[in-house]
Amino acid sequence: MFTDPIFLLALVGVGICLSIWVLEAMKMDESNNIDIKTPSQDKISKIGFALGLVILYRVFINAGDLSIILLLATIISLIIWLTGKFTSNSYLGASGRSWFIPIFLIFVLRTFMYEPYQIPSGSMIPGLKVGDFILVNKHSYGLKLERTGKSFALAKDPKLGDVVVFIPPHKPMPFVKRLIGKPGDKVSYINKKLYLNDKPVPQSYYKTESGIDFYLENFDGKEVTVQHMRSRSSGAPSEWIVPEGMYFAVGDNRDNSNDSRYWGFIPRDNFMGTADYIWMTWECWSCMPSFKRAGSIK
Repeated sequence: MFTDPIFLLALVGVGICLSIWVLEAMKMDESNNIDIKTPSQDKISKIGFALGLVILYRVFINAGDLSIILLLATIISLIIWLTGKFTSNSYLGASGRSWFIPIFLIFVLRTFMYEPYQIPSGSMIPGLKVGDFILVNKHSYGLKLERTGKSFALAKDPKLGDVVVFIPPHKPMPFVKRLIGKPGDKVSYINKKLYLNDKPVPQSYYKTESGIDFYLENFDGKEVTVQHMRSRSSGAPSEWIVPEGMYFAVGDNRDNSNDSRYWGFIPRDNFMGTADYIWMTWECWSCMPSFKRAGSIK
């Protein structure tokens, strides 16, 4: 994100607009009503708003971390609020306060509590489908400012069977998978069946629909539904030893998932949290949003 020249130029532009806007506000006569803007301030506000949209767009296409932008916005709005307070400039004080409170609340909610995310692929079918909007629990494994990095408080390790959200080593965007291997574990995949430390993960047949077999797997008492496509071959047996500080995750749609079996292990610091709730499903732009699948994620 911070190597994107368009993002950086837009960020600098917003900074310049804010500086000019503050200087203009400082020149305003104290008798002016705080709701009145000068023509130059109005123009600067519109330019700053347009550059802000560019920043958000670049964050989106680069799969960037919006928490950093929210933190910067929180700090800047607080500085403007305090500047207005200490200089007795009611316009700056009121503007800074009106920005700071909602931005700060959004920053805290999104960074430390829950972050929304849309499922982009079918790798977690049947539990999660394309178009599901989920809430990622950002405090499941500890508190941190960025998506990746060490937690500064309340650190906890991921557990087997968790639906984890993380940034994989090969691509800077969130992935959602099922955690099946911890540091030191031996993970085997033989004839479409998982083995953990040479013991088969408990599995029972559930049902068959349209050439797809569904099974119930048990991870430390947590029962989850996975699926296998009869049209796909089992492939050659595979085996992995999970290194220290690393984890292993796969999709519940075992025959159609780009996961640790193909690109490797997940560093501990790359976990964002767990996928806890589906709050909406929106399968296509021409479809109506649905709340039928809303609920906890198993």
